Amino acid sequence: MAGKKTESNTKACPYCSGKRKSRDEKEYRDLMNRLKRIEGQVRGVEGMIENDAYCTDILIQVSAITSALNSFNKVLLANHMKTCVADNIREGNDEVIDELVVTLQKLMK
Repeated sequence: MAGKKTESNTKACPYCSGKRKSRDEKEYRDLMNRLKRIEGQVRGVEGMIENDAYCTDILIQVSAITSALNSFNKVLLANHMKTCVADNIREGNDEVIDELVVTLQKLMK
């Protein structure tokens, strides 16, 4: 699968908990497609600034990026709750609920 992580390109993330999750092909492709679109939107804003676009035009595009990121988070959170959280609860690991609460608190800043 093109672009999928492999042993050689997985590195310790300074922002990550150290936990890992394997995603099925559809979830992986959906998340990556969303991120690529957001990346394109950010590049578009860079171009707008380079071309001296009007402030409100840039602000509208940044608002669209914010909405796209929020949508990405909603999809990822739903997937997380349906898989990681549910699986951990079924296995008797209720600590995952505390982890979810902390995550939601951080998302709602």
